[in-house]
Amino acid sequence: MAAEREPRPAFYALAADGGWRDLVTILHPPYTLWHVSNVAIGAAMAPHIYAGRLVAAIAAFFLAVGVGAHAMDELHGRPLGTRLSRRALVALSVGGLGGALAIGVAGVFIVSPTLIPLILAGGFIAPAYNLEWFGGRFHTDVWLAVSWAGFSCFTGWWVNALGVHAPREALAIAAAILACTFLVTAQRRLSTPVRELRRRTAALDGEQRLEDGTVKQLDRDMLIAPLDGALKALSVAVPLLAIALLAIRA
Repeated sequence: MAAEREPRPAFYALAADGGWRDLVTILHPPYTLWHVSNVAIGAAMAPHIYAGRLVAAIAAFFLAVGVGAHAMDELHGRPLGTRLSRRALVALSVGGLGGALAIGVAGVFIVSPTLIPLILAGGFIAPAYNLEWFGGRFHTDVWLAVSWAGFSCFTGWWVNALGVHAPREALAIAAAILACTFLVTAQRRLSTPVRELRRRTAALDGEQRLEDGTVKQLDRDMLIAPLDGALKALSVAVPLLAIALLAIRA
């Protein structure tokens, strides 16, 4: 029965092949784009946007999260079911996080020493969350939203602003950080049940009875569709918002 076929582990996952398809899959393309968009949204709140700093910050977060953290996540239980070797995943984890830290260290000398706390925080966040250090205390929905959304937004602003220059700027960045945090919270509320349906549900059967007597048969695909639809819409909306904010500041 079509409804009982084995679903992909995520709507963006490609067929596992141990090669480039798996590399694309572990990047989580929609969510990585969403994540670096949070950096851009933060930058748009600064009184002046330095293109070089913004590009460097986006590159650092792409390497740290898009490559490093996601490779660590796949190392920890293979949630996406890729066929990449453990050696390849370790190399991607170390290379991604190491590259991000290298960009950060360069920023300390080129931009400001005030980046040091951000570099240390970023170097801790990725392994603490994805490898579930300290018994998984940092692997929570709140930690995900604050670190992957709020922290990235704040960093995008700080590397360009290096301080608060007006009360309205403080209000703007605070609102932006909260907005990014709540958007990722919404993403988590949608992705948690859809992951359970895709990755841990062997079968699902039931029916929905409407007040007019209509009976709808429920299956896994029917429950997945609206959740994935909302996730796809959000993963497009946030990057478009980032582009709009940067464009109006150009």
